[in-house]
Amino acid sequence: MGKELDGLGFLPLHIILSKLSPSDIIKVSCANKRLRDSASDESLWAQICYQELQLSTPQDDHGNPLPCFTLAYQLWREAFSMYPWPLVKRVKRCWDKLKKWFNNNFPEAEATLRRGASESNIEQLQTLLKVKLPLPTRLLYRFHDGQELPEKRNPKTASGSWLGIIGGYSFYNHSVNVYLLPLNQVIAKTRYVIRHLGFSSRSKCIVMASSFTFSRKVFFLNCTNGQLFVGTRKPLTDGEMIPCVPNTLIRSVHDLYGEEQQDAMLLWLEEHGRRLENGIIKVRKEGDDRSINLFPEVPPLCVTTVTNGVQVRASAVFVPEFADLVDEAEKFTFAYSIRMSLLPEGCIINGMTFVSCQLNRRHWIIRADGEVVSSVDDEAVIGEYPLLHPGEGEFVYQSCAPLPSPSGSIEGHFTFVPGRLADPRGGPFEVQVARFPLEMPDYVF
Repeated sequence: MGKELDGLGFLPLHIILSKLSPSDIIKVSCANKRLRDSASDESLWAQICYQELQLSTPQDDHGNPLPCFTLAYQLWREAFSMYPWPLVKRVKRCWDKLKKWFNNNFPEAEATLRRGASESNIEQLQTLLKVKLPLPTRLLYRFHDGQELPEKRNPKTASGSWLGIIGGYSFYNHSVNVYLLPLNQVIAKTRYVIRHLGFSSRSKCIVMASSFTFSRKVFFLNCTNGQLFVGTRKPLTDGEMIPCVPNTLIRSVHDLYGEEQQDAMLLWLEEHGRRLENGIIKVRKEGDDRSINLFPEVPPLCVTTVTNGVQVRASAVFVPEFADLVDEAEKFTFAYSIRMSLLPEGCIINGMTFVSCQLNRRHWIIRADGEVVSSVDDEAVIGEYPLLHPGEGEFVYQSCAPLPSPSGSIEGHFTFVPGRLADPRGGPFEVQVARFPLEMPDYVF
C-alpha cells in the first residue's frame, strides 16, 4: 500500500482519507509513516468533528476550548465510550437544534440550561430511586442537567417562572409553564410523589419535567419501558396517566448493542425542536413576561379568517392535566386561543371604511366526533368587549372546552358593530371563525 501511495500528493490522499470512518483512518495510519502523517492532519479531523459533532472550533463535551480537533475528537470518544456512538451524535444534534433556536428566539431560557451531569450524578440518582435510566435519557442529561429553576412559584412576582424550555399556556386562572428538571429535583420530586400522592416506588416512574406556576402539570418517565407520561387529574397509576409519545416508536432503551435506541424523552425533545424550528409554536409576550406558548400558530392546527377587515386566528391545545379518564362526559379538555385584530385598511362594510369596530356577542358550535355537544350564544368574551383599531396588536383571549372524546372541533362567529357599542356607525355584522380542530396529539406536551 505504501508504494502505491508514494506518487499521490497531499490533496488526493486527504480526499481518500476523508471518505473513511474515523476508526478506519486510525487503522490505515498504522501502515506507514506517510499515512500516519496524513491521518494526523488537523484539517482532516476538523472535517470529522464538524460532520459527526457539528463542532466548528475544537472543544470538549463541556464546551471548554482545546488546542486542536484531533484532541477534541479523542476526548469526545473517551467521554462517551460507554454509550453507542450513533446515539451520542443523535443526542447532541437534538440539543444543538434546541439551543440554536433558543439562542435566536429565547436566549433568557437558554441561559437556564445547566452544565451536563456526570456519570456519578446519574449513578447516585439510580441508587437513590432504585431505577435504571434509559440510555437516551442518560445521554440527554450528560449534555445538560435540566434547567436552573425559579426560586419562587408566584407567576405574578417571579418572571423566571415562565422560562421553561417546554413551555405552556394560560386560560382563566390556570397557567402552566414546564421546565426540564435537574437530577437533584428529579430525586426530590419523585420522593415527594411517592410519599404524598400514593405512587408506588415499584412503578419505576420518576418525575422528569414539571410546571413552576401555581397550576400543576407533571411528566413521569417509566424507566423500565422508556415511555414518558403526563399526569391527569388523578395521576396515581400508569392507567391514569397519558403517554406522551407513540409506544411503537420506543425501542432498545437499555440495549447497548441495539439498533437506533430511542426512548420517549429523546423522541419528545426532538419533536419539540421540530415544532419550534418550523414555527408551529412560538414565543409570546404576556405583560412583562415572554414564554413558549403551546397554542399552534400555523395551519392546519391554526385557522385564520378575515371578514370585513377583521382577522381572527384560532387554535387549540390538549390540556392533559385536566383529563379525567373515568368521566364519560368530560374526559378530555382542550384550551383554545382566539386572536383578533383589525387590518391596516380598517373595517370595510359595503364599500365604507370605519376606523374601529367593537365586539358585542359570540356564537360557538362545539363538536365531538362530528356530533354537536354544545352551542354557545352570549355577550362578550371572558367578560370583555374588545374595541379594535387598524394596525394595533391582537386582542387575545383563552378559554376551554371539555369533550367526551379526544377528537372534536369549534367553529362560529362574533358579532361586531362598526364604530363603538356606545356610538355605532352602522348595523351589526358577523365575523366568521373557521372550524379549528380539538385533537389529542400523538406527542403530548
